[in-house]
Amino acid sequence: MIDCAGAPVTCGSRFTGERVADTDATVVARLKAAGAIPLAMLATTEFACGSAHNPRYGTVSNPWNRARWTGGSSTGSGAALAARLMPLALGTDTGGSIRVPAAWCGVTGLKPTRGLVPRTGVAPLSWTLDHVGPMARSAEYLARVMPWIAGPDGADPHAAGHYDASRARGVPGLRIGVPDGWFTQMQDDAVLAAWQAMLRVLERQGARLVPVDLGPVATAHQDGYTIVMAELAALQEPDLDRAASLDPGTRARMDQGRLFSATDYLRALRRRPLVLAQVLDALADVDVLVTPGLGGEAAALDSLTVEVNGEAHPLQAVLPRNTMLFDYTGLPALMLPTGLGRTGLPVAAQVVGKPYDDAVCLGVGAAFQRETDHHRGAPPEVG
Repeated sequence: MIDCAGAPVTCGSRFTGERVADTDATVVARLKAAGAIPLAMLATTEFACGSAHNPRYGTVSNPWNRARWTGGSSTGSGAALAARLMPLALGTDTGGSIRVPAAWCGVTGLKPTRGLVPRTGVAPLSWTLDHVGPMARSAEYLARVMPWIAGPDGADPHAAGHYDASRARGVPGLRIGVPDGWFTQMQDDAVLAAWQAMLRVLERQGARLVPVDLGPVATAHQDGYTIVMAELAALQEPDLDRAASLDPGTRARMDQGRLFSATDYLRALRRRPLVLAQVLDALADVDVLVTPGLGGEAAALDSLTVEVNGEAHPLQAVLPRNTMLFDYTGLPALMLPTGLGRTGLPVAAQVVGKPYDDAVCLGVGAAFQRETDHHRGAPPEVG
């Protein structure tokens, strides 16, 4: 999805042929200027929205258990980091596509504030909700990378703001919002227990836990998907005559996007600033929000289901519940490992901040990781 000069950039699709990037995406150019060495073009689900079973390159399995999925769309980034092939990877996030593989692969991923990292040279899925950001083994690594990649580039019209490392602060006195309702439903007990253990660690470090009600999230969740699917359909419309060659997951989302009316799409767009104002109002008395991550351990590849308290649920019923809202509102969100679930696979929690408080989120994550070693865990095959 992300251009690197001289490398094939196919978006995981047969549609793109053998395209080779002429220039670097802004985020790649900035990392190279800081001394980074591009190592590999990593896998994605098709156009960052397809199914686990990619039709061009095959399925990316989870290094923790090869019968399970990594989550997407940044499938290769999550797997490569978990397998210790590299210390840093890039991903894109439109409904959770950095944070989902981070959660299921036991690594740490940041979806930055919308526009903080330019999207120039990154293939679009949804021009309204796309984000690009870093994934690594720890929040400390991400905090070291963010100053290099953030800030407008003069090309991406949505790029805005600057990364302010000075906003990071210690945990003592920090007010942490603790949600209920939507965010704690459809969650395995092991995920909730690990989240609660994280809150206790932060409380021992001096944080104050504050109950927070974000209101009716379900409508905003669906509005986010309305925008994504409608914009996907608009982007891929020139290739409708070749739609049979698409991954079934991509095709299903594109077909659904074509069924939305202009009224559906515009209503979802119109509600975005209203929902953002509502969420910011709910967060007015806290510094960050800490939610459970994904509802269960990594999905089974044979059934594409996730087990929650012993019951199998369709992937999409569980996977994006706690992630989409923060693409829709554009708030920074950090996913980090909090332990292992019932079958020994990673589970995670999410730290969400106010606009441009990315450094605050990373500071909370780093403080938690200094007291725990979940982020140091490696799949059995790595040793």
